[in-house]
Amino acid sequence: MRVLGIDPSLQSTGFGIVENRGDILQAVVYGIIRTDRRSEFHHRLNEIRTELEKVIDQFSPEEVAIENPFYARNVRTAISLGQVRGAVLVAVASSQRPLFEYSALEIKKAVTGYGQAEKDQVQRMVKILLNLEDDRLPLDASDALAAAICHLNNRLLTIQLDGERERNRK
Repeated sequence: MRVLGIDPSLQSTGFGIVENRGDILQAVVYGIIRTDRRSEFHHRLNEIRTELEKVIDQFSPEEVAIENPFYARNVRTAISLGQVRGAVLVAVASSQRPLFEYSALEIKKAVTGYGQAEKDQVQRMVKILLNLEDDRLPLDASDALAAAICHLNNRLLTIQLDGERERNRK
């Protein structure tokens, strides 16, 4: 299974695709989408949407996982982030891919075992789990990869449980 993880942000939207190959998780691609601060807001949202659509078209993830923030520092940041999430959701919806949302706490716990982990701790664990030696892995990209890992763990567990239930019915 191939999953696209997204960490939405107006300044630097992180994305990362992780693929499950047997018992091994592998990063397919990752990066950040930076928008020009001098561009008008709606053009920046459109750029995020367009770039994510390109990633989806090029790498064909089966499912998408996104971090669902539950708080922001101030109202203006929360509204801006909500609009960025809207652009991301439109890109995903236009691709007809299933979308799954996870809180930052769920993602951090899935990757580090601790829901209050710092960004650099998440980044370190993502590198270990995906066997990455990239010293320039952006934090937003590692957060997106973490969302994909969280989703893959949840999906694989669900598949195992469904298989077990099916075997018990027979």
